[in-house]
Amino acid sequence: MELTELERLPEECMAHVLSLTSPKDACRSAAVSSAFRSAAQSQTLWERFLPHDYRQIISRSVSPPLPSISSLSNKDLYFRLCDSPIFLDDGNFSFSLDKLSGKKCWMLGARLLSITWADTPEYWEWNSLPESRFSEVAELRLVWWLEIKGNIDTKILSPGTTYTAYLVYQFPEESQWGFQGMPMTVRVTNEQNEVVAEHDVFLADPPEDMPPQARSRGDGWMEIELGEIFNQEDDATVEFRLRETESGVPKGGLIVEGLQVS
Repeated sequence: MELTELERLPEECMAHVLSLTSPKDACRSAAVSSAFRSAAQSQTLWERFLPHDYRQIISRSVSPPLPSISSLSNKDLYFRLCDSPIFLDDGNFSFSLDKLSGKKCWMLGARLLSITWADTPEYWEWNSLPESRFSEVAELRLVWWLEIKGNIDTKILSPGTTYTAYLVYQFPEESQWGFQGMPMTVRVTNEQNEVVAEHDVFLADPPEDMPPQARSRGDGWMEIELGEIFNQEDDATVEFRLRETESGVPKGGLIVEGLQVS
């Protein structure tokens, strides 16, 4: 059978063409065109879809144990990092890849967040939950002043990419108070302490004329958007803050797992 012009191209050329698309498009091209099938499996292509510093990141992994990088194809490694986050350093920081785009995704466990009075047992407790990816979560006993902050260094994010930060939390059934219909102020600030964005969110029971802002993650946790940034590949720090300090209403029952940036 006579080859098409496309099929006459060397595999490395085909792989280069696919590398200019996205992992999703590369897989789709392989499914619909035999000309792209071999190139879509190549080590070269998936090396380009992996972050340039993936070896350094993996070297910091503490769990789960990864097979030797050399034992996995680059494609298998890519999807392994999409489907199974790895935990870095002291285990309070997780890393994964977005399956469709390949961008880096990070989650800071509650221990890496700045939570006002978190080390005061009368106000907060540190507990372990089987449904959490981290060894500890922060459980609110009682406060009148709630403030939770998380920082992310933009140098660890994928360049030229939009990111959204989410607070990951849950309320034990029928054991939370002070959050129903209570607006929480969210503020995003840059390294110069300039306010990038500010708005109110409702962790529970928003007003009747407002749709729910929180959504289920499907893993026993809820998430609510704190803000969006565009990473311009500069070395800076962005802070996301959730705060309610003005109502004087006592609050309790909130369980914080961490801050997702993806």
